[in-house]
Amino acid sequence: MAEQIRTQIPGNVWKVLVKPGDTVRGGDVLFILEVMKSEVHHTASGGGTVKAVHIVEGQEGVDGDTLAVEIE
Repeated sequence: MAEQIRTQIPGNVWKVLVKPGDTVRGGDVLFILEVMKSEVHHTASGGGTVKAVHIVEGQEGVDGDTLAVEIE
């Protein structure tokens, strides 16, 4: 079953560190949101392969609870 990583809070996508096909481990940073001049790191809770990335670097105005990365 795929793990879905969602944005924790609204913000702008500052950096996307993974792409489909990448192997990740629990704790790896997948992407970073810029929220009110602060960086908010979003990490994988477990290991697997990145199935899809639904956000792009520079994307502005991303809502909280937006599906960002899927890992299987």
